[in-house]
Amino acid sequence: MVQGTEKYTVITGASSGIGYEAAKAFAERGKNLIITARRKNNLKMLKREILEKRPDLDIVIRSTDLSVPENAHQFYEGLRGYEIETWINNAGFGNYDSVADQDLGKIGAMLHLNIEALTILSSLFVRDYKDVEGTQLINVSSAGGYTIVPTAVTYCAAKFYVSTFTEGLAWELKKTGAKMKAKVLAPAATKTEFGMVANNVSEYDYDKSFGTYHTGEQMAGFLLELYDSEKVVGLVDRESFSFLLADPLFPYAGNSSHNQQRM
Repeated sequence: MVQGTEKYTVITGASSGIGYEAAKAFAERGKNLIITARRKNNLKMLKREILEKRPDLDIVIRSTDLSVPENAHQFYEGLRGYEIETWINNAGFGNYDSVADQDLGKIGAMLHLNIEALTILSSLFVRDYKDVEGTQLINVSSAGGYTIVPTAVTYCAAKFYVSTFTEGLAWELKKTGAKMKAKVLAPAATKTEFGMVANNVSEYDYDKSFGTYHTGEQMAGFLLELYDSEKVVGLVDRESFSFLLADPLFPYAGNSSHNQQRM
């Protein structure tokens, strides 16, 4: 296939969980994919699984660790030959611990991945594609990006950044007449590898820890609902676990007389 003649959907963190299932869901719609994560073997398995059902698609694998900021730039630059239609920043991980006891090495990597890489990739994509009809940027936040959860304060703070950054970007794109849409998906408890990584354990029982949760496949379905909608936020209610589509939720000072005036 000649690069540049087809459109692609980029999904980061595609080696497991929501990213893995989202890749399959977009493939079912006939979307060519560029999938990335650290674990190349998982990406190869995902590619085989998709091509068994959709051999007509082009599935591009890029193995990289996006928690290293330089890798985020290199990853994006390596896609210059592809026409990108949708970019989904799904890569990320969490941490459960008190602020006093948290492992700062792990926290540093989490902030690099959840915030810095997401900002770099979002900014580069918007810079290149904001005036291209039909383009979408979807950043995966968390219900913890709208509510502070005990023992997950730093993780929630990182996801508050993702939520406010994406909502603010959505306003910016709208106000400037750009054609791109920016959206934020906010899952609650989802049965993925998240629990193991966040708690530094090799096994994690979602039935025991949460009782109510969604599967990665269900969240991929919600992601598609957000993708199809004109709303900016797709949020899972932490109490009812219902999925809500909404306009931006944070206050926006767009028309304030106290905003800095352009010179």
